Amino acid sequence: MSHRFEFQVTPEFNKYRLDEFLYVKFPHLGRMYLRELVRDGRCEVNGENRNRGRVLKTDDFVEIDVDRADRTSLHPEDIDLEVLFEDVDILVVNKPSGMLIHPTVRVRTGTLLNAVAHHLNSSEQEEFRRAGLVHRLDKDTSGIVVLAKNLRSHRILARHFQQKRVEKRYFAVVAGEPELNEGAIEAPIGRFAEKRLWSIKDDGRPAHTRFWVRERDAGAALLELEPVTGRTNQLRIHLAHIGYPIVGDIKYGGPEFSRLCLHAARIRINHPTTGVVVEFASPVPAEMEFSNVCV
Repeated sequence: MSHRFEFQVTPEFNKYRLDEFLYVKFPHLGRMYLRELVRDGRCEVNGENRNRGRVLKTDDFVEIDVDRADRTSLHPEDIDLEVLFEDVDILVVNKPSGMLIHPTVRVRTGTLLNAVAHHLNSSEQEEFRRAGLVHRLDKDTSGIVVLAKNLRSHRILARHFQQKRVEKRYFAVVAGEPELNEGAIEAPIGRFAEKRLWSIKDDGRPAHTRFWVRERDAGAALLELEPVTGRTNQLRIHLAHIGYPIVGDIKYGGPEFSRLCLHAARIRINHPTTGVVVEFASPVPAEMEFSNVCV
C-alpha cells in the first residue's frame, strides 16, 4: 500500500538534486524504484511534477507516494565481502567474477550492494545505512569497486570520475598476440537498440583505451589496460575490435573459458575529504593468472 510523504526542504538540503534528496529520505529503497516514482509523476515539488534532476531550494515542498515495502527495497544479505579499505567516507571492496553490482528487475538478491548493505548495517543502529556507487563493473569482471558511504563523498567522487581525475588499470588475458608491445585504441562506442548490443558505432561516443603487453606465449597475451574514457563494455569491445578478444568473452568473440578474464586491478583516487591521492590494488585471481589460462 502506498503512503504519501511530505517534506519541506531544510537549509542543509539547499541545492540538492531531487533524486539525491529522495535517496537520503528513503535509504532502504532502491534508487531505481525512486527514479520510477519521479518518472511516473508520483512525486511533486511545490505542486508540480519534476524530473529527478530538479535542484531543490530551501523551503521547497516535496510530496511523494511511496510503498515502503516495495519489492525493489535493498535487502541486506550475509554474503562474503572482501573489504580492501574502509573509513567514514569510502568503502573499497574486491568484487568476484559472476556477481552483479546492484539488483535488477529480474535479480533482486545476491548482488554486491546486498552484501554491502549487510556489512554497513550489521550493528544495532537505528538508521539504515547504504553506500552509493560511483562506478561499476560488469557482472563477469572481477576487481576493485569504490563506494561512497555518504552523500557528500558520493558527489565529490562522482565529479572526479566525470572529470577523469581517477586512474584505473585492468588486466586481461586475450586470444592472440598483439604485434606491438603497447598501443592505443580509439573507436566510438554506441548501442544498437535492435540487437540490444553495445559495440563500435560510427555515431557513438568517443572511446579511448591504452594497453601494454605484459606477457605473451602460445597465441595468447596478458595485457594491462587503461580505460581513458568509461563507455559501457569499453575494454571488451575495443579488444575485440582490434582482433584480440578477451578469453571467456563469448559475447564479443572470445574463446570459451570458465570466466571472463578481465580484472580491475588498481585504482587511484583523491580521497573525498582529505584530497590526498590514495591507491588500492587487487592481485589477479589465481584462475585467470596467465599460466593457468589455456586458449
